[in-house]
Amino acid sequence: MKQFAIWGSAGHAKVLNDIIKSNDGRVVALFDRQEVTAAIPDVPIFYGDEGFETWCNAWDRASPIFALVAIGGARGKDRHSIQNKMQAQGFRIGDIVHQRATVSENAKLGSGIQVLAQALIAADCDIGEACIINHHANVDHECILGHGVHIAPGAVLCGCVRVGDYAMVGAGAVVLPRIDIGAGAVIGAGAVVTKNVPAGSTVVGNPAREIDSSL
Repeated sequence: MKQFAIWGSAGHAKVLNDIIKSNDGRVVALFDRQEVTAAIPDVPIFYGDEGFETWCNAWDRASPIFALVAIGGARGKDRHSIQNKMQAQGFRIGDIVHQRATVSENAKLGSGIQVLAQALIAADCDIGEACIINHHANVDHECILGHGVHIAPGAVLCGCVRVGDYAMVGAGAVVLPRIDIGAGAVIGAGAVVTKNVPAGSTVVGNPAREIDSSL
């Protein structure tokens, strides 16, 4: 039985726990920076760096434990950083692919990827580390995703789309073929992206237009 530790104790941790349980694994510890209620009943939760280090110091390393980071949205940089932190402490990095997801045998998947129910990753895609491909998301052929990217539920990347590190594509958004989305960009829910998106920008609407995200 695979054992997992999850950083993040909110709704996304519950989703990951369902997939882990369906594959006869179990979650043995939760970590969070805030004092929140444990998302998974009967699983101990430890708070902040101090709690994390306390748990690691008491960990019997005879059996491997796999790490997952349940932090979604536009916090891909945090997700990737915490994944690296857990790996440095001796965790193996977990990969989650739901039984009802479809992943091409020609796709390349980075460590810590999370592919949820009804998601699709098509032929010759290259997906970076710590990416989330959420429920019903469609990443079509030859797309390239950097590290820490989140493709939200129902979003569609048509073929040959490039997405930079830590960008987020919102729920139900559509990105047309051969579009480049810059690092750290945010695509709003339901947007239709018809041209390249600069790094760090936020775009919304149909067709998608850049807005001032500081307002």
